Order: sequence, then C-alpha cells, then structure tokens
Amino acid sequence: MPSDDPGTDAGSEAVLYEVAPTGVAVVTLNRPERLNAWGGDISAGFYAAMDRAEADPAVRAIVLTGNGRGFCAGAHLGSMPTVGNTLGNGQAPDVSQIVGERHPHFLTTLRKPVIAAINGACVGIGLTHALMCDVRFAADGAKFATAFARRGLIAEYGISWILPRLVGFGAAMDLLLSGRTFYADEAARLGLVNEVVAPDQLMTRAMEYAQDIAAHCSPTSLAIIKAQTYGDAERDVVDASARAEKLMGESLLRPDVVEGIVSFLEKRPPHFPVLQEGL
Repeated sequence: MPSDDPGTDAGSEAVLYEVAPTGVAVVTLNRPERLNAWGGDISAGFYAAMDRAEADPAVRAIVLTGNGRGFCAGAHLGSMPTVGNTLGNGQAPDVSQIVGERHPHFLTTLRKPVIAAINGACVGIGLTHALMCDVRFAADGAKFATAFARRGLIAEYGISWILPRLVGFGAAMDLLLSGRTFYADEAARLGLVNEVVAPDQLMTRAMEYAQDIAAHCSPTSLAIIKAQTYGDAERDVVDASARAEKLMGESLLRPDVVEGIVSFLEKRPPHFPVLQEGL
C-alpha cells in the first residue's frame, strides 16, 4: 500500500504492484520525491503493471494511486534530457520518451474496472490518466489542474475527448483554457471525481468499492459494459441500442446470468466464472 513518506528511496521500483486476496490489484506510482511526475521510468512500470493485472484471472478490479503527497504532478521533463537541447531550435522533442508506449486512453480498453484513488496533486498528464480511469475517489484537499495553456502546450492525449464527457462542455473549456488550479471539492461538484473522502480514509474507501465489485459483479459483464460505454460514446442511440440488444442475447447464453439470478434468490454472494479470453 502507498506510504505517506515522501522520502521513499528514488532507486526503488517506480511502480509498485500487489494483489489483495479479494481480487483487487493495487498499482502505486512510486516516485514521491517528485510527486510521481510522469516519466519513462513510471510509464514502463505502469503499463507492465496494468498488463499484469489484465492478464491475471484472479484480478477483478484495479486501484491506481500514488505514493506520498502526489497522485501524478504532470510530466517529469527531467526524464528527457534532450528537451533542453531541442526546444526553441525548430525541432520537436521526442515526447514518447516521457509518455511511453501507449497513450492514457489505453485504460479505457482494459476489460477490468480501474478505480483512481487520487491522494494529492493531479496535474497535466496525471489528470488525463485519472480521467481515463472508470471511477475516481479523491482525498479532501487534493489539487487538480490541466495546466497545458500555462505551459504553452495543448490539450494532450485525449483529455479534450474525455473531460467534456465528464463535466460538460462549458466546465471543460473553463478548466482547459484557464489552466487554473482547483481542489477536490470543486472536482466533485463538477462530476470530475465521484467522491471526496478524508485523506486517511482514501485507500480504505477505494478498496471497499473495488472489493465490492470484485465480489459481486460478473467479470464478463464488467468487460462488456466497459466496451459498450466507451464504444457507445462514438455511436448514435439507435446503433447503441441495437448493439446492446445483440449483446443482451449473447449474455443470456452464459452461465453468469444463471449464477447471478440463483445467488440473488439464495441470498448468497455470487460465484461468477473468471473472465474468458476474447471478450
């Protein structure tokens, strides 16, 4: 679990990974000395951890958080020495050295729910990653900002797609154009986070939520619902409804439905089969 000690050895793993017996994988960004600013070390460990959780049939939900005082305070330019040599001379630096092999929207393609436990500063690409998670809890007092316009940058890596869908067009334009700092309580009012909790209760609340999903929800249903929801954002209502009808027919042929109904009637926790490949 994440520590409150900002002095964690910088030579330790950039991303920590553990799986609770309840079927929840905890992925912790672990560069607290720089508020977990996103760099090549974190990106490599992050995607490896997410792939590991996605491939493990024992994992049914994922919690993403940060160690120390920050969730992720934006990009760590210090991880890319060539920036100083290329900025201003007409050459664009290779930002893939910071971002890594995939863009943040990769999180929306995972078959398992990803819950962000935002423990502190959540800025720039850190905010984009948090928004691409499926559900977000924030510690009271956590700071948020897009910051791009204040750095001469643009709305990066899909935040211009996801932010208006979460908070509405007007609020998204305010946050993107101003680049202002705002706090967890406003983030909750806007719908950017689902719930604000006391800092010392953040992981407890996020884990309770994830464990409830792991214990009571069909992994197959979760995978299909995620694919539906993000995919339907690009479809009209007629296509989305027609696709849902087809998927409903397929779901009625799976054992998950029988187990869901029987366990409800018998007033016991369900025992859903593990997620099958190809879904």
